Amino acid sequence: MRGLIWISPWLIGFCAFTLAPAAYSAYLSCCQFNGMRSPVFTGGENWRTLADDPLFWKVLENTAVYAAIALPIGSVIALGLALLLNAPIPGRSLWRAVIFAPTLVPLVAVGMVWAWMFNARYGLINAALATVGVSGPNWLNDPQWTMPSMILLSLWSLGATVVIYLAGLQEVPIELYEAAHLDGAGAWHRLINVTLPMVSPAIFFNLVVGIIFVWQIFAVPYVMLPGGGPQRNAYFFTVYLYDLAFNYHRFGYASALAWVQLLVILLLTLFAFRLSRRLVFYRGALR
Repeated sequence: MRGLIWISPWLIGFCAFTLAPAAYSAYLSCCQFNGMRSPVFTGGENWRTLADDPLFWKVLENTAVYAAIALPIGSVIALGLALLLNAPIPGRSLWRAVIFAPTLVPLVAVGMVWAWMFNARYGLINAALATVGVSGPNWLNDPQWTMPSMILLSLWSLGATVVIYLAGLQEVPIELYEAAHLDGAGAWHRLINVTLPMVSPAIFFNLVVGIIFVWQIFAVPYVMLPGGGPQRNAYFFTVYLYDLAFNYHRFGYASALAWVQLLVILLLTLFAFRLSRRLVFYRGALR
């Protein structure tokens, strides 16, 4: 009872600002509601509309493709950077600060700056490519390059992931590396058989956080490519949800989309937890 009293402020806040709004959005997902008049209950009409909405399937596909490519690539690069920053390299502290600094920039500013950098005529990226004789693409106006540009941009915010990997690497007992070296294990075998198992909790944590993040991507594409760009190839789930709610005032339909998004993230997260039972090693855990 005393424990409930101590956590009661959190419980009250959770019920008032999370649980109650979620329950109300579940009700709105079965209503027609424009934000001005009272909701009109329509049963499963919004859910039936989802099945026949080509734009819903488009944003679902776009977000799935983005998640399937950006998340693995970002995880591998972040782990590689963490391995480098964990090694005794010159200026290691400076490089750690440089890699983490981009995560402190507001996302709206990131979208505005990178929209200029991706500019086909005046952008810094195509200017850099031109110096080596490569003609850069029209990143934001070519349907074939809008999604790659978003995936490339996702690497900008890897700093927090690198920090978590770096913390995990510094907890690996040095005795394990010494024992592996005495057994004749090379650098690759030490990475596979010592480093990755020992940092698997950090990998799992970043995987779960990454799943939530990539399926909720919003600010940067909304600033850079309003409406998803040409052929809506960079129109993502949360951007469509926002447009439905606040531009077209279809709050009931938007609530249905929000619950679809929640279910997708929940299923992927549960799948990750299921895999973690066999692939994640917790030092000191009871076997």
